[in-house]
Amino acid sequence: MTINNRVNMIDGIRGFSLFGILMANLLIFQYGLFGKDEISLLSLSATDLFAYKLIKIFIEGSFMPIFTFLFGYGMIKMKESLERKELKVKRHFVRRFIFLGAIGLVHSTLLWEGDILLLYGMMGFFLLLFMNRKSKTVLVWGIILLLLTSLFGYGNESGTIEDKAILEQYVKDTFEIYGSGTYNEITYHRNNVDPLNLPDYMYIVLLLLAPIASAPLFLLGMYAAKKQRFTDPAKEQDLYIKYALFFVPIGLLLKSLVYIIPNQSWVGIGSLLGANMLSLGYIYLMALGYKQGTLLFKSFEAVGKLSMTNYLLQTVICTTIFYGYGFGLFGKLGIVNAFFLGIIIYSLQVSLSYLYLKRFRSGPFEKMIRIWTYFTLSGKPRIKASIENKRIA
Repeated sequence: MTINNRVNMIDGIRGFSLFGILMANLLIFQYGLFGKDEISLLSLSATDLFAYKLIKIFIEGSFMPIFTFLFGYGMIKMKESLERKELKVKRHFVRRFIFLGAIGLVHSTLLWEGDILLLYGMMGFFLLLFMNRKSKTVLVWGIILLLLTSLFGYGNESGTIEDKAILEQYVKDTFEIYGSGTYNEITYHRNNVDPLNLPDYMYIVLLLLAPIASAPLFLLGMYAAKKQRFTDPAKEQDLYIKYALFFVPIGLLLKSLVYIIPNQSWVGIGSLLGANMLSLGYIYLMALGYKQGTLLFKSFEAVGKLSMTNYLLQTVICTTIFYGYGFGLFGKLGIVNAFFLGIIIYSLQVSLSYLYLKRFRSGPFEKMIRIWTYFTLSGKPRIKASIENKRIA
């Protein structure tokens, strides 16, 4: 398989993950980061409640890890590319992670609380510890952290009556402010009102633990790249089938148990593990579909090539639709209607991305990160004289 075809498949999987991320994030865009889980306060219809559960099982928590997997995968491929060009590896990664963190900070502060780019910038520095490790070491750590985060990540949600009252009031205030407030009112509420009532030091602890808690799929992506996975679909087809048939059913079962056997803490632990297993299943299912040459899968490529631009564009579009300074549909559209809205938004992104790439090679934010990473106006790495001489020879 050629390098271009391999990259196209990775772009296709990345574009597919952006579809699921949009569908999951529509719960946050429409109900808020905390409101989406306070289902008893939403007064959903029976149809919307059913759709809500389907999104929770099939989508939420299982598409973002695909993005993280590909981030780890891309780190190793970028490292290999930098080494071939005899460039400083860590120096370029540090610049890249600083840029991601900066964009994420601006995104989360000025636009939306569901940002992931700040976490990715932080996560990158943690992943540097594993970049030169053996593939087996990376795999072992990935599995260990996957089990640990599933075991301890599902905390005690009971809380005190006072804590629940504070959270419920926060959700109600969010509905009112986000639905009809000005940009300044919404921004102030997002950045200054604390629904968890935690001491300041706890936020520092959570900030430091965040990279570790989200590490498993990053590491498994690095492992896959080190093992040269997704480089030869013809030879790997049986592997795709085996892993898709293993991870998808188990992941769906574990995530469904929350609704089959409610109010059991161990079920919540299984749900977190199931979300990551389903992510792996979707990755191999997508790779299998790509191998078959399905047009639907190939349509994801253009979105994946402009992944950062499209991710940020989703925020601009959805906050305009739902927030008070836009159309003010916060909490009013419903789950089913929002699902179809998501399909429309993503379809537009597919079309616009395809047309954009007819004229340009990379998106505006993709271009910016390359310029910053390589410190060149062209956004391309500098070619050393020794490498250039080898090419001429």
